[in-house]
Amino acid sequence: MADTPTLKRSIGFRDLLLFYIVSGLSVRWTAMAAAAGPSILVVWVAALTCFFVPLAACVAELSSRYPEEGGIYVWTREAFGGFSGFVCAWTYWMSNLPFFSGVLYFGAASVLFAFGPKAIALAGSPWYSMAFAVGWLALITLLNIVGVDAGKWLNNVSSLGSLIPLSILLVLAGLAYWHFGAANAFDAASLTPKLTLKNAVFWSSVFFAFGGVEAGSSMGDEIRNPRKVIPWAIVLGGCVLALGYIAGTASLLVALPSEAVAGPDGFMNGIRILSGKLGMMWLVAPMALLVGLNAVGSAAAFLSSTSRLPFVAGIDQCLPPMFGWIHKRFRTPWVAIGAYGLAGMVLTVLGQAGTSVRGAYEVMVSMAIIAYFLPYLYLFAAMIRLQGRPAGPEVRRVPGGRPVAIVLGVVGFCSTAMTIALSMVPADDEPDKFLAAVKVVGGTVFLVGAGVVVYLISRWKLRWLAERDGAEEGT
Repeated sequence: MADTPTLKRSIGFRDLLLFYIVSGLSVRWTAMAAAAGPSILVVWVAALTCFFVPLAACVAELSSRYPEEGGIYVWTREAFGGFSGFVCAWTYWMSNLPFFSGVLYFGAASVLFAFGPKAIALAGSPWYSMAFAVGWLALITLLNIVGVDAGKWLNNVSSLGSLIPLSILLVLAGLAYWHFGAANAFDAASLTPKLTLKNAVFWSSVFFAFGGVEAGSSMGDEIRNPRKVIPWAIVLGGCVLALGYIAGTASLLVALPSEAVAGPDGFMNGIRILSGKLGMMWLVAPMALLVGLNAVGSAAAFLSSTSRLPFVAGIDQCLPPMFGWIHKRFRTPWVAIGAYGLAGMVLTVLGQAGTSVRGAYEVMVSMAIIAYFLPYLYLFAAMIRLQGRPAGPEVRRVPGGRPVAIVLGVVGFCSTAMTIALSMVPADDEPDKFLAAVKVVGGTVFLVGAGVVVYLISRWKLRWLAERDGAEEGT
């Protein structure tokens, strides 16, 4: 057993703090939110109160109760058993696959602003977007296989892609206000959210901009002193996320009309307009490169953390045992990382392929809409369920103990359930709303059903092997 490789504990407080920033703070959300007008600031506060605070508190305590590798998979397994744990992990890692292409396409389009108007025309080229996304996914996968030190280095550097652009945005907004005044009115009428179905659907998605704080715990056996490090990193990282989203959105609304930052290139379009007004166009190129780095960091953070779930599932023999292999030299779960990275690359290519193949990609995206939220239901339910179990003195409990923990779990569960219900509402421009709803719900049932089949096959195989070994011993 002395020759059996083990995971390397190389992630410290600074690394985990920067991981939470790069995985949770995406500059594209500030522009998407600002396009909705000043009332979105109230929604940010509601999202912070009703989703992020319960999520952060639950993750901090659950990570302290069960600090080992696997995070949300282990918590759900301990609360509800192996079947629920696997379904939770399955939906989590499957729903994240379309995320890689989406965030890297955003990064690909943002980087082009650094090279002038002719380069921006490449934003419409599927070959450019695909090459950018696949190339970065390949590099991210390789770095994470080579070692935790290499993978965390990319995460740490990429955090600058959100911290620096948002800091510069605050300064530019202050200068714009000084010279031109506020571009949007900030009064009681503009700050009051208008409750319509369309707005409610968008607000629910804003809530999940705060998602991702659970991802770091998936690497529990690679974090130094996780019971101490994770809660403090969550607290400080949460403060940065809250300030970044609310202050960044407010800065865009102060500096520019809300319609100026609409669309997928909204953040960089806003920076270009704002830099032009202030006579600082030289800022556009470095800002574009930093925003592209932010997109790369988001993909890197979720690939590195989410790939640990199939690794632990392989150890539990819910997936083929090779997923639980650790590289002897690099001390990383190289099969799980490589398989997950390859799956992300394949899905990226499908998204840019011919019409029939692209249709398959769109079906996969539809499957991921609700599947993305389901693991959070498990997480909050696990928090409530596990309050009935004793916690040792080494466990860091939520302030207020069991009653407060249950309230936080219920609030987070209800916020997630509301978001799932709203995510099934078709968009206004959808020609066949009934078919769109059927695709989302049916796709989710198919995706979850596929996970159930995989789990049942693994259990059947284990029973068959046990019966065969028993028969051999009997003979």
